[in-house]
Amino acid sequence: MQLFVTYGHTNQVMSTLEDFITAIPKAELHLHIEGTFEPELMFGIAVRNNRKLKYETIEELKEAYDFNNLQEFLDIYYSGADVLIEEQDFYDLTWAYLLRIHAQNVLHTELFFDPQTHSSRDVPFSKVISGIHRALEDGREKLGISYRLILSILRHLSEESAFQTLEEALKYKEWITAIGLDSSEKGHPPSKFERVFALAREEGFLTVAHAGEEGPPEYVWEALNLLHVSRIDHGNRSLEDPELVNELVSRNMPLTICPLSNLKLKVVKDMASHPIAEMLEKGMMATVNSDDPAYFGGYLNENFLEAAKALNLSREQIVQLAKNSFTPSFLDPDEKQNSIEKIDLFYQQNTI
Repeated sequence: MQLFVTYGHTNQVMSTLEDFITAIPKAELHLHIEGTFEPELMFGIAVRNNRKLKYETIEELKEAYDFNNLQEFLDIYYSGADVLIEEQDFYDLTWAYLLRIHAQNVLHTELFFDPQTHSSRDVPFSKVISGIHRALEDGREKLGISYRLILSILRHLSEESAFQTLEEALKYKEWITAIGLDSSEKGHPPSKFERVFALAREEGFLTVAHAGEEGPPEYVWEALNLLHVSRIDHGNRSLEDPELVNELVSRNMPLTICPLSNLKLKVVKDMASHPIAEMLEKGMMATVNSDDPAYFGGYLNENFLEAAKALNLSREQIVQLAKNSFTPSFLDPDEKQNSIEKIDLFYQQNTI
């Protein structure tokens, strides 16, 4: 079998798995914009804002990206975010991400932002969301990348702080599609924010939640039954509970899986033991995403590629994962169908 890529004005033999993954249309549903903060940009913005990083060089910072668990990562993640102060900083951060995914043939992104990370440093909500939104609009107009924006509640903070953040978000309802839940999972179950998410749904927001990454399967049940989520972010540990697996399959509940993140944070011991292939075999709606790519060693294509190589995924499975990235997205039905038809056409044209 030979594979041909036929997009733009080129027509070349596509002989490698990497070529195939690069060319196939994709969407990303689990991406923290603060987690795309590449060291070079971080140092540049720190200089611009006259902020001192705890690391002297880019190399020293990169060497610190050796995490044993989620909390060790979050400590560096929040430290890096400290240099983000002005609206232009959030624009530059978001625009840099959009340029990267444009080169990877990502057509749609649904990204998280963490306003509490910044409000705790007296950076106004308005600066954060305005910079991000302006870049996303430029990405839509100049790069053809559609988007949805998800506000994530930091679960290690109080319910009161979450309510305050949600109140701020109401001023920008037309810019925000969903409310999510992230940060340190252990000891902070979804039930802690049941009332916050009930209000969010009353205000017309969709809901998603990180669950079952480091937390137990019970957290996934809570996200489903108490927060009434449209998607589970991560959800790896769902496989420990056969009844939960059946429930997720029966609901066709999407799981936004992040292979390189799971490897870097020791959720899996190696990529060969990653559960995404098993999830597909069980009929679960698994998707591939990059989570915090600046810290975990790869954007969307790298996550596809490393998982595909380690798990010996077939091209048909890669096509299924690409389709899965659009099916549970928050795009309108016609937009979803159009994207899935692009994938089908791509596969027809490039499989001989």
